[in-house]
Amino acid sequence: MPVPLYRAKADFFRALGHPARIRLLELLAEGDQPVHQLRAAIDIEASSLSHQLAVLRQHGLVDQRREAGAVIYSLTLPAVRDLLLAAREILQSRTVDPSELVDELSRPVRTP
Repeated sequence: MPVPLYRAKADFFRALGHPARIRLLELLAEGDQPVHQLRAAIDIEASSLSHQLAVLRQHGLVDQRREAGAVIYSLTLPAVRDLLLAAREILQSRTVDPSELVDELSRPVRTP
């Protein structure tokens, strides 16, 4: 039986519902990265990082490949980057106290 679009969207947004997964996507929006660089950029245990990456892979948001013994992760679609930028714009427009997010929101977005 087909899944209604609104349920598929809800499932998709649940996959984005963890700060570590959002941070991973932000890092990968800057370009492909080996897992050891991702771990250095995010202060979580290796097992938790692995779990978060697995969730993103299961939802088709990231891919992995091996290069010279390293596991490299990348975004599957440019639309993921666009979604992160849209979320940033929404937060900028609705943040009542700019000091809440100013450090993050004022930083320029890097694209590969």
